[in-house]
Amino acid sequence: MPPEPDSLSRTVRRKVAWRLLPLIFVLYVVAYLDRANLGFAREQMVGELGFSNTAFGWGAGIFFVGYLLLEIPGALLVEHWSARKWFARILLTWGACSMGMAFVRTETQFYVARFLLGLAEAGFFPGVIVYLTHWFPQCDRARALAGLVFGVPVSLALGAYTSRQLLLLDWLGLSGWQWMFLFEGAPAIVLGVVVLLVLPDRPRQAGWLTPEEATWLEDTIAADRQATAGPVPVTLGQALRMPTVWLLAFGIMAINTGGYALVFWLPTAVGGLLSATGRPGDEQSALLWTGVVYLCGVVGIWVSSRLSDWTGERKWHCVGGVVLAAAGLAMSVFPGQPWALVFVWLCLAGVGAFFWIPPFWALPTATLTASAAAVAVGVINMCANLAGLFGSPVVGKMKDAGLDDRAALLFLAACYATGGLIISLIGVFPTPPADAADYAETIP
Repeated sequence: MPPEPDSLSRTVRRKVAWRLLPLIFVLYVVAYLDRANLGFAREQMVGELGFSNTAFGWGAGIFFVGYLLLEIPGALLVEHWSARKWFARILLTWGACSMGMAFVRTETQFYVARFLLGLAEAGFFPGVIVYLTHWFPQCDRARALAGLVFGVPVSLALGAYTSRQLLLLDWLGLSGWQWMFLFEGAPAIVLGVVVLLVLPDRPRQAGWLTPEEATWLEDTIAADRQATAGPVPVTLGQALRMPTVWLLAFGIMAINTGGYALVFWLPTAVGGLLSATGRPGDEQSALLWTGVVYLCGVVGIWVSSRLSDWTGERKWHCVGGVVLAAAGLAMSVFPGQPWALVFVWLCLAGVGAFFWIPPFWALPTATLTASAAAVAVGVINMCANLAGLFGSPVVGKMKDAGLDDRAALLFLAACYATGGLIISLIGVFPTPPADAADYAETIP
């Protein structure tokens, strides 16, 4: 006797979550660490190679030039070709490029290595977003996306502590920062092989789903798409004429201008704030405190993904997280505060800096037809990553101009606040809240 529909729904959704989300989580931990570990290596690398703050900022930002080139093609390849093969290609090449960072000696080599790393990783994030739409019904998307986004603060926290130890190495004539890039780049190559062997493209290819389960899942997702489908497919040109697409794009561009710069410069800023409050501000202490701030982001993602799916509300969850990040950063720079209070503000900023992400990436399908959303995701993520080219060089120039860490943090707070204001202008389709019993038994 086949299971009842509600029982089938919970069984399939839970099975998919446990089979796919742990692997996706690990992939993004490795991806974001290889993108962002430059910030952990900054003090030692810049000191040995003699780079200016401006050169470091441009090196951090030029990653996103390479990334942009394959942004939209990457999402389309996942939709129309093979996520498994595309993700494997990405992992293998970015692992090699990340390890190659260990051997840069000049500014030109630094820029080329970062550009190639961006080119290698391009298409991974939008590809995963599209991939999740093949496996998770609309009501589960924010929590499913959290399985990916959890990798960001976890990778940064793990990277802070791991890099802290690797930076102490001095083997075979290589400095600690070089060993850091070698050790942290290697897992991507291993995972590239794993993905090629175990990741299914579509439900009907998953051997761990029964034919009935695969059919139910594909029919459910098809019904979701049909519910928001326009009368005809939307072209790129048509999507670019939609105001909502540009509000989403400019909103995340403003947020990420602050967010990406925060990733690359937070260890430096924490060191400066420690020194300003009379605490040891050396590299090892700064990385220790920075890791705790990033761990607070795990809390932000966990809470926002569940609240957003449970209530069916996306926009104000997103805006609330962005405002919290801006307020925490701004409050942390007030002079005369003890370190304990400064650290509380930074932790609140850490919560907000990640709280907004799951509800934001559920917004395209809540504000656009399915056809428009599929095209818009690549455009929006292009703008999200273009922001990485701006924020870090601006902070580098601010530092070289003699401005302190407080001024840099205020600039980042202003970026977050601007993004929140833009997102608040978006109109949203009403989304029904999740059924409480059903909600609790599907995605962990």
